[in-house]
Amino acid sequence: MKYSIMVEYALHSLTYLIDLPKEQPIGIKDLAEFQGLSETYLSKVFGKLSKAGIVKSVPGVKGGYSLASAPDTISFLDVVNAVEGVQPIFQCQNILRHAKESKVETRCADCTVKKTPCIINLTMLAAEQQMHAYLQGKTLAWLHSELDVILSPERRAEIQQFFIK
Repeated sequence: MKYSIMVEYALHSLTYLIDLPKEQPIGIKDLAEFQGLSETYLSKVFGKLSKAGIVKSVPGVKGGYSLASAPDTISFLDVVNAVEGVQPIFQCQNILRHAKESKVETRCADCTVKKTPCIINLTMLAAEQQMHAYLQGKTLAWLHSELDVILSPERRAEIQQFFIK
């Protein structure tokens, strides 16, 4: 399992949207400059976040992006799914049906936690469900509170000041 760098860019960028008033969007140019990222690449990330309803686009010269909902309603899993798409981590090929003298009739599309003869697939599905539950429990509000512990109030103020225009 490997998430693309887009997930990290998305999560870092979203943290900067939390502290600003809703009427104060942040432009891609400012987000890219502050983080030392490619503006083009970050635009692709925000296109995906916008399509998923995590951020909303504000048009115009002073436009940019702002959160579409409260930080406590946006989970890490929401961000991962927006950026990476919803797809299973383990790609079961149901090789049991190819084994000599196999009596397995189940097709891969039929595999679920409740209906599969393959303990390997059952284990992988259960692990993925646990990871999804964990990521669903971590929100942007949680991340924001963690950053309050890690970053000094002075650093938080510097970051906010950079984005206030």
